[in-house]
Amino acid sequence: MIRGIRPLLSGSTYSGMLLAFCGAVASLPLLPLATLPALAWPAAPYGAKMIMSLLVWAVLIGAVGMGRTVRRGLIVFARRLLRVPLPDPVPVAVRRFASSPGTDRWRTPLWLLLHVALGWAGALVSGVLLLAGLTLPLGADAGVSLFGRSVRVTGGWSWVVALGCVVLAAAVCGVVTNALRWSAPRLLGPSSAERLALAAERELLLAERNRLAHELHDSIGHTLTATTIQAAVAGEVLSADPAAARAALRSIEESARAALEDLDYVLGVLREEEAGTAPTRTLADLPELLDRLRHAGAVVEPELSGEPAQVQGTLSRAAYRILQEGLTNALRHGAGGPIEVRVAAAPDVLELGVVNRTGAGTGAGRGAFPTSGHGLTGLAERVRLLHGEFEAGPDGPRHWRLTVRLPVRSSA
Repeated sequence: MIRGIRPLLSGSTYSGMLLAFCGAVASLPLLPLATLPALAWPAAPYGAKMIMSLLVWAVLIGAVGMGRTVRRGLIVFARRLLRVPLPDPVPVAVRRFASSPGTDRWRTPLWLLLHVALGWAGALVSGVLLLAGLTLPLGADAGVSLFGRSVRVTGGWSWVVALGCVVLAAAVCGVVTNALRWSAPRLLGPSSAERLALAAERELLLAERNRLAHELHDSIGHTLTATTIQAAVAGEVLSADPAAARAALRSIEESARAALEDLDYVLGVLREEEAGTAPTRTLADLPELLDRLRHAGAVVEPELSGEPAQVQGTLSRAAYRILQEGLTNALRHGAGGPIEVRVAAAPDVLELGVVNRTGAGTGAGRGAFPTSGHGLTGLAERVRLLHGEFEAGPDGPRHWRLTVRLPVRSSA
């Protein structure tokens, strides 16, 4: 029995009853407005006036619940007093994607009506029971009269009945609180349509962050690889050829500066700050990329055909990143020798290719740099999103080939 009574004595039960009582009190200013239609019809029966006033009162309460500020306030109070883990209201920009906004808008007025009804019912019933529990032990022959009905308790039973009234008052508080706690997530929480809209927004956010991760991997990975090689070249020729060493150091500075621009943008987006325009690298920047590789000591043999400069938009940016990652892998794993770069731009397809020399009998080259293994996976994902074709693997015993075909008509 003690276990059954303990939940009725918890603080959350009475904080929930306090919320219900506050809802009942907050509805009182609307009561005079609800009686105006009844006053305008003096000849109506008393019962009709009462029903009319209650209906107008309910309509006014529901109209108050249509406000967005009211919904936010109800959610805050329900979280604190009912201890219900309700999320914040769904933003308007997300709510527009909900499939049934017309039905969802009535959920808050319905909960407010339920809130007020439970508040008045709980306050009246628990108040009468508590009053009876306090007054019955005052006399040997006590009673309670309500709505024309009287109940009298004689002898020593008044204490037993008084204790029962107090327990019933606590039980009413528990019932009201549990009813509000059960209905709050269903009427104040996000609807099914809003959950789908939130999931879609979350999916877009994850896709954007995945794209940024690819950009960061391609840009920073390439820069670190190139600058490491360029620093080694500068150290080797510093005494014998100071001009070449200075050229390598200038290339390191330019590569690091470009990588910092990319890094600042990506970190700004990941922190949900107002980031500037993303630095765009397109096929028009390919000559600069090849020059940086030459400063690193690589021998690059480009083969350009068609009109690569006419490739625009997303396709041009993706093509640049694909070639950048392919050249980075060639620097990391190549075993010396020329790196062949092929770009063929046709009206309907863009072909990209990188071929480099690898170690004898292996497809991994000399392995001078540690890698995460995500480079080729990221390339495959990028190409798949553009509805292209991707191939990477050994090309004979001493070469590694990367080949990508991207349809031009799918570019945005």
